[in-house]
Amino acid sequence: MVGSDVRLRCIHPEENSFDLNDLYVYWQISMAGKGNADSVVTYYLSGNDSTNHSDNHYKDRAQLSLDSMKRGDFSLHLRNITPQDEQKFVCLVFQISLQLKKILEVTVTLHVAANYSMPVVSGPSQDEELTFTCTSTNGYPRPNVYWINKTDNSVLDDALHNSTVSLNARGLYDVVSVLRIGRARRVNVGCCIENVLLHQNLTSGQTETFTGTKDSITEDPIDGSHGGEPRPVLSVLVVLAVIVALALAIGWLCRSRCPPRSYTGAQVARPELALTEHV
Repeated sequence: MVGSDVRLRCIHPEENSFDLNDLYVYWQISMAGKGNADSVVTYYLSGNDSTNHSDNHYKDRAQLSLDSMKRGDFSLHLRNITPQDEQKFVCLVFQISLQLKKILEVTVTLHVAANYSMPVVSGPSQDEELTFTCTSTNGYPRPNVYWINKTDNSVLDDALHNSTVSLNARGLYDVVSVLRIGRARRVNVGCCIENVLLHQNLTSGQTETFTGTKDSITEDPIDGSHGGEPRPVLSVLVVLAVIVALALAIGWLCRSRCPPRSYTGAQVARPELALTEHV
């Protein structure tokens, strides 16, 4: 894993004790793009310092154990792994007293990996199509990108999305994938980033659910109905009907309990009654 330490095994099959003054131990890698040229990772030769002869990429990162080599263990300890360390490393051991006869050769292939961040889905945009964008960063090696129909967990056609994978400053991969699909009443999609080397699939936890037509997007009705009056209008009509019914009932009660009176015209006031009251 990127950032971790690793031990590349190179062990002599016989359990012998070795005199370090009689050994020449050499770790190398092939230089990409330079034919058969090799690059020194580190080496051991009694009385010589390998610091000035090893690849700068491995300076202070590659180490051999003197105590282990005495027991026939010539393994390489490599610290702080980077994506550039994905190489074939060759361990060579020569015995000086045997006229530099090669007594051991081991090739170790190092595979490097890094976990991608959990993919994040954003969108959709409000265009003629629904557009979703998925992002994931800092992974290795190069990933596979899938879009999932979460309704039935089927994989959407590759032609519906366009993915861009780029190396960042750390030598790791960043992913941006754009999905474009036609408008539908219900959309439920997710983005999946696959790291083949780690046997790992990361799927976005975000669920996008929308309803609508080409011209508008609306929330899905709770009861699934699509016709008739909206609920607020129906409520107002019911209240008005109750008020009218109560008014009619009150009017009917008043007419049945109160006797009718006949109109006799305007009456002349009697002044004598008023005088009598003040005496």
